[in-house]
Amino acid sequence: MTPQSRRSFLKTTAAASLAFNAIPLIGADAPVRQQRTALVGCGWWGNNILGEAMASGECKITALCDVDQRLLDATADRVTKESTNTPRKYKDYREMLKEEYPDIVIVATPDHWHPLITIDALKHGAHVYVEKPISHTINEGRAMVNAARRYLKVVQVGTHRRVSPHNISARNFIRDGKLGKLGMVRAFVHYGGGPETPRKNIEPPKELDWDMWCGPAPLRPFNGALDFANPWSGSIHPRGFRQYLDYANGTLGDWGIHWMDQILWITGEKWPRKISSTGGRAIKGPAILTDSEQTSDAPDHQVATFEFEKFTATWEHRQFAANNAEKGESVGCYFYGEKGTLHIGWLGGWTFYPVDPKEPAIREAPQLNKPDDQNIKELWADFMKAIKTGSTPVSDIGEIQRSTNMSLLGMLALKTGRTIHWDGENEQCIGDADANKLLYRKYRRGWEYPKI
Repeated sequence: MTPQSRRSFLKTTAAASLAFNAIPLIGADAPVRQQRTALVGCGWWGNNILGEAMASGECKITALCDVDQRLLDATADRVTKESTNTPRKYKDYREMLKEEYPDIVIVATPDHWHPLITIDALKHGAHVYVEKPISHTINEGRAMVNAARRYLKVVQVGTHRRVSPHNISARNFIRDGKLGKLGMVRAFVHYGGGPETPRKNIEPPKELDWDMWCGPAPLRPFNGALDFANPWSGSIHPRGFRQYLDYANGTLGDWGIHWMDQILWITGEKWPRKISSTGGRAIKGPAILTDSEQTSDAPDHQVATFEFEKFTATWEHRQFAANNAEKGESVGCYFYGEKGTLHIGWLGGWTFYPVDPKEPAIREAPQLNKPDDQNIKELWADFMKAIKTGSTPVSDIGEIQRSTNMSLLGMLALKTGRTIHWDGENEQCIGDADANKLLYRKYRRGWEYPKI
């Protein structure tokens, strides 16, 4: 079969599958059609999602895509070993979409790639599971939501805390009025660290297409050989990209999206009215980028304030001063109400501390899945249900765009050094032309910023 005839066949098959899915199947012997599923981004977290897709029994892994041949080959071997599928391998997601026409595309790339791949997958008729944050800039996220609505596809975002049992029960606790009137929320992530030593810029490994990895973002020098035994070594790839602002938005854009989303999801708010932020690299030291070496450039500490109509929320993170002086977990949200304080964490579940010291604290333990103590399994099941029934997924891109915006606005306030007044309805900074320019960024030559 020629590539052209293959594409025609797959287009016809995709159209037929939509009709097939619309027909109710009755009886125990009714056939179950597996969704043709493709993964773009074969790293650590992409494999976590892939594992749940395979475990669901509802997906056939037909294609894998990654610009790093080592990650691509390792993931293909895993799929072949753990299933009866032999996925086709691609280095360019555009070629994969044209050849495969998958029913589902998992987007687990670095942040700067999420918008283009998601939108192209939707255009090719796929439902999408995209990792958080959905975008690197605010206008990209708007284009993604518009594309999901235009092409009538399900887009689930990887904010799996919306399906974590202890997060759900904590939300119910607050919404049932047991916290009383809410006055303040404090979200935080505190991990250790220290000064950052610049890494030498070197030629990328031969297995890695570094130009394609950078894609629409600036082409920075590659700063360290891959070290899969020590992925947090400070190099951009793998994992370290989160601390390079060309490709992500630091800790607030990474960890922060989970807790910004919890604030909006629990309170029912859509966006803050005013945002301010301070921070820097007090311990890591100045960001360095020369022809010979570089460091990351995201802040090693940051404090952001989000003012809502009825309460104030704050964010704080630091990557130094690990210690035992502070009680509780190093991540989560404290919800402060008139009846007490509720801490929603990660590994420790949640705890409510009543104002009356004579009343006992109330606790609920988490129910998390391995590896990496997450709830992707439940989120994937919700995704598949939405595809089959036409329901709205729990982490629908329309809602998670607002949560992503909250993190991005905190970074925008830090970059401008002033308070941002936010018009959430029109997604504009009020009376601030310079800040509005940061809702968008120019793509590198050969790539077009998405507008839907």
